Amino acid sequence: MGVFSESVSVVCSPAGQPETLEWSGRCYTVCVEPVRWFERRKWWAEESRAPLGSGPGLVDHEIWRVQVRASEDAGEGLLTLDLSRHVGSGRWRLLRVHDAVQTRRRA
Repeated sequence: MGVFSESVSVVCSPAGQPETLEWSGRCYTVCVEPVRWFERRKWWAEESRAPLGSGPGLVDHEIWRVQVRASEDAGEGLLTLDLSRHVGSGRWRLLRVHDAVQTRRRA
C-alpha cells in the first residue's frame, strides 16, 4: 500500500458522498458505494491549543475508501483509494493507494 498525502479535487453527492475526483490531471468516477470511517489523529502533537469553537474535526479525520475508474477509459480496472476530508476547510487529500493498484500499474 502506498501511503502519502496529495491534494485532490472531489465532487460529492447531495448526501456528501464522493462521486467524482480529479487526481494528477485525470478525472475518475466512483463506481462502487464508498465506505466512510473516522480515524483519531495526534491532535496533542499538532495543536498546542484549540481555537474557540473548533471542536468538530479536531480529534478525528473523516476517511473515505473509494473505488474509481478513469472517466475517459471505461475498460480500465478499478483503483482503490483512501481519501481524507478536512472538516473545517472541506479540502480533500489522497492518503493511500492500495497494493492491487500499484501491481496493476507496473504490469
